[in-house]
Amino acid sequence: MVRSHRFSYRLLLLLLLIFETTRRLTTADPNDEACLKNLRQNLEDPASNLRNWTNSVFSNPCSGFTSYLPGATCNNGRIYKLSLTNLSLRGTISPFLSNCTNLQSLDLSSNQISGIIPPEIQFLVNLAVLNLSSNQLSGEITPQLALCAYLNVIDLHDNQLSGQIPQQLGLLARLSAFDVSNNKLSGQIPTYLSNRTGNFPRFNASSFIGNKGLYGYPLQEMMMKSKGLSVMAIVGIGLGSGIASLMISFTGVCLWLRITEKKIVEEEGKISQSMPDY
Repeated sequence: MVRSHRFSYRLLLLLLLIFETTRRLTTADPNDEACLKNLRQNLEDPASNLRNWTNSVFSNPCSGFTSYLPGATCNNGRIYKLSLTNLSLRGTISPFLSNCTNLQSLDLSSNQISGIIPPEIQFLVNLAVLNLSSNQLSGEITPQLALCAYLNVIDLHDNQLSGQIPQQLGLLARLSAFDVSNNKLSGQIPTYLSNRTGNFPRFNASSFIGNKGLYGYPLQEMMMKSKGLSVMAIVGIGLGSGIASLMISFTGVCLWLRITEKKIVEEEGKISQSMPDY
């Protein structure tokens, strides 16, 4: 009798666990719903690529690992990846994006999104990939990005970002890819980004080029190499011009000698002909 009660109790617990797991997998997280709804409201979609991004889907965007939203990937009923690249999207990035607390990858690259990078991104504590490149983003790079400790990739190239690169970004231990090229950044490149030591990956000049006001290593090294190549080119051109001038002069002398010699021979022939025979 006791064993039967224990079995029934364990079976009931198992059924409750299965029910709760199923409920979580099939019921939208309210944070994800707010995140997606506000993100869609802030984006303009002239090509209608987000026509399936509707309120009815926001209330239940995931079923386990299945996503009902184009560009979204689910994991255990939560949005963990958003990839809306090259969709001609305009508008701004909603600060409510931070409600997608399980988000690990955000890729909005190759659109026409403007405005600032919202500092609320700092609350995406699981974020590993941030790609906002090839847009029209302006303002400064928020130093709060450094609070996303799992960031592996920060790609912000080809925007209109200004100000300095936050020193704090150099403290991201997992950062393996960093690109802020072709913006309007200024000031010195943070040492912790340009000259990392130990096992931290270093970022070369290609990560920083195209920012007129930016200076310091590794841009300084690239400029020195460029100047060195320019000097070598000038020297090479000078040497080439000198050699060419010398060859032209030598050829001219040779032609002059041949012409002079021919004239002398002709004169001698005339003299020998005019002399009387004895």
